[in-house]
Amino acid sequence: MALKFFNTLTKQVEPFREIDPGRVGLYTCGPTVYDYPHIGNFRSYVFEDVVKRFLLYRNYKVRHVMNITDIDDKTIRKANERNVTLAEVTGPYIEAFFKDIATLNILPADEYPRATGHIPEMVQLIQDLLDKGVAYRKGDSIYFSIAGFPAYGRLANIERENLKPGTRVDLDEYEKNNVQDFVLWKGRKPGEHFWPTPLGEGRPGWHIECSAMSSKYLGTHFDIHMGGVDNIFPHHENEIAQSEAASGGTFVNYWLHCQHLVVNNQKMSKSLGNFYLLGDVLQRGYDPLVIRWLLLSTHYRKLLNFTWENLEMAKSAMERINNFLFALRQPGPGCSGPTPWLDELIAANELAFASAMDDDFNISGSLGIFFDFIHAVNPRLDGLDAAARGRVLAYAGRLNGVLGVLRPPSSELLDAEIMALIEQRQQARREKNFTLADAIRRELQEKGIVLMDTPDGVQWKRCL
Repeated sequence: MALKFFNTLTKQVEPFREIDPGRVGLYTCGPTVYDYPHIGNFRSYVFEDVVKRFLLYRNYKVRHVMNITDIDDKTIRKANERNVTLAEVTGPYIEAFFKDIATLNILPADEYPRATGHIPEMVQLIQDLLDKGVAYRKGDSIYFSIAGFPAYGRLANIERENLKPGTRVDLDEYEKNNVQDFVLWKGRKPGEHFWPTPLGEGRPGWHIECSAMSSKYLGTHFDIHMGGVDNIFPHHENEIAQSEAASGGTFVNYWLHCQHLVVNNQKMSKSLGNFYLLGDVLQRGYDPLVIRWLLLSTHYRKLLNFTWENLEMAKSAMERINNFLFALRQPGPGCSGPTPWLDELIAANELAFASAMDDDFNISGSLGIFFDFIHAVNPRLDGLDAAARGRVLAYAGRLNGVLGVLRPPSSELLDAEIMALIEQRQQARREKNFTLADAIRRELQEKGIVLMDTPDGVQWKRCL
């Protein structure tokens, strides 16, 4: 089965055909580093990671670029409020972002271009738009004229009669029904960060940043652009307009967008008290890979409802897999003889797993298929020798190359070291220092050690 998925641009599921055979150019919208990302942001990042992993599984060579937005209204506002430089505002948030994506086992991109490092490329792109007559000056600022790009509105499905060309908006973000000429370059304002350029003193608008950086690292025409549904308008719509107006050709072939994460069926907000950072969830003692499991468990085009009950269900699902893999690592019979049934089962299950992923990245279906495999193997597990068990583990490793939810067994801790940490945790609990106790549990989880509090005391086991 060939890979196919929903293209936001055409509003239909399409077969994937790369521009350069065997190679994929992938651009994903990264964080705006004026604050720490919340778990809703990570739903998009985890989905993007699974897409990339599946492309690698399908033997594509993937060049992945993820931008860091360190210039926009929000970063500048916070810098002005604190009376510090942009770098002083954005630096800690960038560091936290990289720590969080590593915690969630997200593969690193090939490039993480920052807006502040690409002002010349943005200036050149804006000059090209001026030269082509689709941008104009108004005072010290420069705007894109949507009247000069007849295809404007395709991505967000905006009707032409609703367009309001000729009126200007200086904000980086605006409401969907506020379709106006958008700013490319903002003239210098008192007290605001600026760059001296041939266009004049000022700074870029948000939308031009991604167009300039994506074209530098992937070319003016590439395969896949991804982000959350909130990026569709105005950001991605404006990217298409300015990029295609400048190049005269197609900007991106496929647009993939991930739906929102909601909390107890409500939009996440600080006022409702349901706004969670990754650290907030980790502090409750959850393995970060359980969080990853939950974030990828619902189809990317459906709303994902975050509840603590759903997180517990994700934890239980992962425990089933980890228990199965733990049992596989135990000694089996010396020789069980030929097991053609197992090889046939692995081949059929992997084919079904990959076919589900080929069908618009049906991750939840793929997970169900792997559980079918576990259900089929478990009753016959005791009869499998080391070689057969190794083939099952190798298969699980191939699937995990796509899902990224299992941790390789750790050999870093000796049994005595594990017992010492367990005793330290028990002492912390006796002293009601639950923060330390939870931190020790997480440390052991990160090293592949699962603790089980039982009536007979604490037991532990190594697992993936």
